[in-house]
Amino acid sequence: MACRVIKQIPNILTALRLILAVPICLLILERNYSTVLWIAFFAGVSDGLDGWLARKLDAMTRFGAIADPLSDKAMLISAFIAFAIVGLVPVWVAVIVIIRDVIILVGAVAYYCLFGRYEVAPSFWGKASTFVQIAFALMLITQQVYPILPEIFFEIGLWLLISLVIISGGHYVFTWGKKSLTEHSSKSRSQNQDQDHSKHSQHP
Repeated sequence: MACRVIKQIPNILTALRLILAVPICLLILERNYSTVLWIAFFAGVSDGLDGWLARKLDAMTRFGAIADPLSDKAMLISAFIAFAIVGLVPVWVAVIVIIRDVIILVGAVAYYCLFGRYEVAPSFWGKASTFVQIAFALMLITQQVYPILPEIFFEIGLWLLISLVIISGGHYVFTWGKKSLTEHSSKSRSQNQDQDHSKHSQHP
């Protein structure tokens, strides 16, 4: 029993990180950036810790594989919505970030409904986009507490963020669209073969 509870620690940390999206959003709206920094620090530590514990305890689960990137997305979307509301980023930037993630979510659900279970494997571009979003968000929050970075950092970071969001979103649509077409063709061939086999069985 104790062993089972211990093996749930990585999933508990991941779930906590998912829940943190709400206070992060509310604290940014209240402009309590110093507290947001502490929460971001905890989220960063837990992000590395849950993966390490999952491997160490041999407790890799499908929930963790799905919830881990989902928790990052939830926090980032909440943060960028709040950034747009308080005027730290243009509204259209938050819209682009949200649309990209909505497309990925809808695509994943559609693929699951049409073809069944699939393996979650983030691409290089997806990882790069998430990393830059996190780095930009941390820079933006830190600047509100310790205004030491020059404006050029944020201009470069913003355009890099937008570029990677568009590239990673396009790469996702292309890759999974191609995979869906392949699965659809394979499924159609299988159905045709079953029908042919059924006809031959009925008419020897």
